[in-house]
Amino acid sequence: MRRVRHLPLVSFREGQESKREGFPTSTSADGYNSAHVPAQQHPARHRSSSDTSRCAGPRVQHRPFGPLRFLAGAWRGDQAGEPGQGTAERTYQFVLNDRFLQETNTSTYPPHDKNKAGEVHHHMSMISYDGARKRFVFRQFHTEGFVNTYVQEQTTDAKTIVFVTEAIENIPAGYRARETYTILSNDEFRERFEIAEPGREFELYSEAHLKRIR
Repeated sequence: MRRVRHLPLVSFREGQESKREGFPTSTSADGYNSAHVPAQQHPARHRSSSDTSRCAGPRVQHRPFGPLRFLAGAWRGDQAGEPGQGTAERTYQFVLNDRFLQETNTSTYPPHDKNKAGEVHHHMSMISYDGARKRFVFRQFHTEGFVNTYVQEQTTDAKTIVFVTEAIENIPAGYRARETYTILSNDEFRERFEIAEPGREFELYSEAHLKRIR
């Protein structure tokens, strides 16, 4: 797989992280942080025409991305696993009025005994916050045609981010994938990618150790 590759990131203590990074800890079911939204701009409240006239320009709503904000930037590091020993280059940036976190990734594996041609893999992702479920959703698109939809798993470790697929497109039914991000510092993290074939447990496919380059 990858041939199902890189089918193939949580629960942070969001209140702690939000306070530490200056984000409000009260988030409504629709994902809006009411504490930072003036009454006349809150989407769930009626606004009169006079209110509307005072709201010139686009409204930027604060989203609960506190636990993932450290990812914004460019990263590079070593990657190893079934495809061999290689490198990964990755960027994360907030897009569309800061409502989504976009990732682009290139993994390069030089030729070796088991893969004479080597391998270059590309994927891009969008991470959003589902206000109804109060969890991050991570959609990943691969050059091989796979589309993985991951949903955040709850964890007790504030330095660990876990996503498990709820659906994978263009692969036989029953396959699952899991991404685990271990934060080593604000400028360094480790990513573990695992695959489970139908009816089987997760097995490690690749692991990357990434450091910030900007």
